[in-house]
Amino acid sequence: MNSNFTIRLECESDYRTVENLTREAFWNVYQPGCTEHYVLHRYRSNPDFIPELDFVMEVDGTIIGHVMFSKAEIISDDGRSIPILTFGPISVSPDQKRKGYGIALLRHALSAAREMGHGAVFMEGNIDFYKHAGFTLASRLHIHYHAEPRESEVPYFLGLELKDGYLAGIEGTYHTPKGYYAAFDDPEGFERFESTFPAKLKLVLPGQLQ
Repeated sequence: MNSNFTIRLECESDYRTVENLTREAFWNVYQPGCTEHYVLHRYRSNPDFIPELDFVMEVDGTIIGHVMFSKAEIISDDGRSIPILTFGPISVSPDQKRKGYGIALLRHALSAAREMGHGAVFMEGNIDFYKHAGFTLASRLHIHYHAEPRESEVPYFLGLELKDGYLAGIEGTYHTPKGYYAAFDDPEGFERFESTFPAKLKLVLPGQLQ
């Protein structure tokens, strides 16, 4: 990893660059094509979007990484809404992956979230990567994923306490915020947005989500 990188807040003039970066980073990864760049595009006007946790990473003046955070909640078994965060997409330029940039960007953002007083973060992801930022399986924190059996240890549902003891005595369920379904809720809007980018070949590849 080039140590000559900077991390700063995203600004409006970065939007198209970051959307294109996100599209390149996720293209054909989880599905043929991708929708993550549209999720990001729509989230910037979502009241749950947190501008203070919307970061870009630059190397030699070029944006090579981005991460955004959103407000979310856990519905505890006693009916309370427990405020938490979620994040994503987190993107690194394909030619800069596996160099440590992604984890450096995420650690910076988590530190900022902790300083802002947020209590915990939950998300869907690969534990082999996110454990390096302190994440564990959410079931070990007694938080359950809405789309899986309650007793399951869901391998892709992860959590991290930012405040020690924030979730002490709490058991509950996490639902992915509606903003992450933007492309499915507004397929025509997504297709209009996607048409403004250069055409790319969509491929069905091993490892994509079914």
